[in-house]
Amino acid sequence: MDDKKKKAIELLVDSSIENFVTGLTSRYEKEVDSDFGVVNMKKNNCFIAELGEEFMFYSAFVRSFDSSFGNVLETLGNNIAKLSYDVRGNINSFMLPDQTQRIASILDSYGKHTSTPAISHYENFDVIYPKNTVSFQTTHVTDNYFYNPDTNEHYLIMLKSLDNCNTQQVYHDKEELLTQFFLLKNSLSNENEIKILLFYCLPFETELNNSNNFILNIFEPNEFLLGKQYWNFVCDDNNGYSIVSNQVKKSIEKHILKVGLYD
Repeated sequence: MDDKKKKAIELLVDSSIENFVTGLTSRYEKEVDSDFGVVNMKKNNCFIAELGEEFMFYSAFVRSFDSSFGNVLETLGNNIAKLSYDVRGNINSFMLPDQTQRIASILDSYGKHTSTPAISHYENFDVIYPKNTVSFQTTHVTDNYFYNPDTNEHYLIMLKSLDNCNTQQVYHDKEELLTQFFLLKNSLSNENEIKILLFYCLPFETELNNSNNFILNIFEPNEFLLGKQYWNFVCDDNNGYSIVSNQVKKSIEKHILKVGLYD
């Protein structure tokens, strides 16, 4: 990675964490006397309130911090990706009944364990396009659609945390990605040699263990980007994770630990 891009990534990381700290601090200061503040709302739970003010505060704070910081990292990933990819938004296209049925069939076979996940189940599925597709038109909102003009590859990405994953949710996520796949495929039907890749990203995980390997019943290994793989991908560099993680450590020390966010 050249120095210019490395510096740009480091600046993005630092500014993201600085803005996060500023926003979080401001929010808590404004909510001190508000009955609807994230901490004070816990007082409505008689059991949590009985555990004391300090416990109540840290319980609410940690959950709020974790959720907010996860959103920051998702936005950060997209901003870093803009240095290497064309990050696109909504997909304006059409969805045909045969494709909707194909998605249902794929998910049903995974649920009944009559087949194991494979990219070929959707990648090789073709339909005959009707002359008029107006009645099938739709717009799909997405913030995680990347395009690499150098390779002519399109990437559809979903970011998740294992804390929020269960079997039903993961099936829904696969359905969502497959819907995006066919919508994008249809919108690019007039182009030659297109390549669309789906990635189920777990940017905070290093591996799947026995408690969450049920995901492998729904996604195949080549559809995953775990931890280091995700950050290398958005940086488009094999050293991307190291650059991001090193700067995250520096920025946390600079903006969180030294300024006493917890005081």
